[in-house]
Amino acid sequence: MKYSASVRNRLAKLINSLIFATILLAIFAALIFTWISDLLIMIKNIIFDLGGVVLNIDYNLTAQEFKKLGLQNFDSFYSQAKQSHVFDLFEKGLISAEKFREMFRTTTGIIFCDMELDRAWNAMLLDLPKERVDLLLKVKQNYNTYLLSNTNIIHYEAYTNQLQQSFGIPNLGVLFHKEFYSHEIHFRKPERECFQFVLDDQNIIAEETLFIDDSIQHIEGAKDLNINTFYMDKTQNRSILKLFDMEGKLK
Repeated sequence: MKYSASVRNRLAKLINSLIFATILLAIFAALIFTWISDLLIMIKNIIFDLGGVVLNIDYNLTAQEFKKLGLQNFDSFYSQAKQSHVFDLFEKGLISAEKFREMFRTTTGIIFCDMELDRAWNAMLLDLPKERVDLLLKVKQNYNTYLLSNTNIIHYEAYTNQLQQSFGIPNLGVLFHKEFYSHEIHFRKPERECFQFVLDDQNIIAEETLFIDDSIQHIEGAKDLNINTFYMDKTQNRSILKLFDMEGKLK
């Protein structure tokens, strides 16, 4: 079949356009691949959150336990997204456990004995799966790994004791190169000073660091310092087990 000159010209232009588009797509794909590869190569340090990333937690369990003790509105004092001043002070290590209990009783207007309060407060702390322990030990061989947790002395003693009983490991320091606990460094995520403290203490570069957390406000705080981030969004069924390969390297 013969085509007119005008038809042949249009076909030629169409073919050239398709070839050009294919070349552009290939270049774009190559750039994306290079960017991802460079990012993986660039990451030398990984900062892990504890609760919700390494250790399983459920804030609702603590709320339920306090309800049993007569405190019906615990969520108005403490949640994953916000908390009252007394918890800020406690998690920054600015008040002792004894002072925290005293202030909590005063704030809520309910008299708990120390054992009741501690038991309810610790109810949110669940298990640390063995596969995460094994993974963190592998990741530690490939990167400088750190733990950065908003926590307090009551919780610290509880999950450290659980770690000892479950795995015979003395503390979480075995799984990381260094731990940073809010009640020891006196800063909390998402405060800028909290992230800067870790960077300065370990003399590491923000752009070479990945921060993993399950609270979006903490993720945004890290981004402000140009730290790479991975939001452990539970609605997307994300897990550190899916983030690393079998050798403990970022996928």
